Amino acid sequence: MIAIALIGAGCTSQEEGPAEETTKEPVRIGIIQWDDSRAGAYVFTGILDEGGYEYETVSADVGGLYQATAQGDIDVLIHTWLPVTQASYWDKYGDSLNKAKVVSSGAKIGLVVPDYVYDSGITTVEDLKGNASKFDGKITGIEPGAGIMITTEKALEEYNLEEYELYSSSTVGMATTLQDKLDNEEWIVVTLWRPHWTFARMEGLKFLEDPKGVYGGSDNLVILTRPGFEEDRPEFYQLIQNYEMDLNDIESIMIAIDEGQSPEKAAADWLAEHPEKYDEVLGTQ
Repeated sequence: MIAIALIGAGCTSQEEGPAEETTKEPVRIGIIQWDDSRAGAYVFTGILDEGGYEYETVSADVGGLYQATAQGDIDVLIHTWLPVTQASYWDKYGDSLNKAKVVSSGAKIGLVVPDYVYDSGITTVEDLKGNASKFDGKITGIEPGAGIMITTEKALEEYNLEEYELYSSSTVGMATTLQDKLDNEEWIVVTLWRPHWTFARMEGLKFLEDPKGVYGGSDNLVILTRPGFEEDRPEFYQLIQNYEMDLNDIESIMIAIDEGQSPEKAAADWLAEHPEKYDEVLGTQ
């Protein structure tokens, strides 16, 4: 059994949970420690609290959570990025996992420029070639070793962009530099993904098209379940089927997390502004 860290247990918001669930063990929910996953997960668990469902939240790295779910040690895994970004984990564990629900569509990673750069004719990664001087010869990245940085190193080779340097920074450093360039309408190209709070905070960001498919296609944010979960917990499984989130809403919660709120508080504040989500998921409309 893989070691996993218990980071919190959900308490029911009623003295008793739903009748069919009271004799069952708490549902074990795995949360990937990416801000989009935490944003979505704590909206979902906030709804579970309202419905009186018992659960535990479990934290580990992406690979560990995939393995634990495939082994049945985790019941529900929120949000996975499939079919592209986490393809290697799906290839390894997918035969023992169930794709229960697509929560959001349109997630992706790639290179991003301001709209004024895009409108000038730089619309694909190929268009960067020969224009390095306009970008100071730099692609602004995040932490060295991050998956998107490794993929961008590959993109530099595939597109013959030897005149560019991939500049390592941090996610916060990249976003700060991007905002400075936007404020002055200067040219910049950055490594970025969506959902990310920059898309909610900064207007006019465009992904460069990737004709060679180095960054892969569009992803879905997917809830996975362990083998047999649907049969074991049909009522809870139905809640998963009822749950969807728009990327813009996820990004608005991510802004609050970036500004220092806990994921739980950011999600609770969002739910307070969108009380219809309780009825939508709990089926009480």
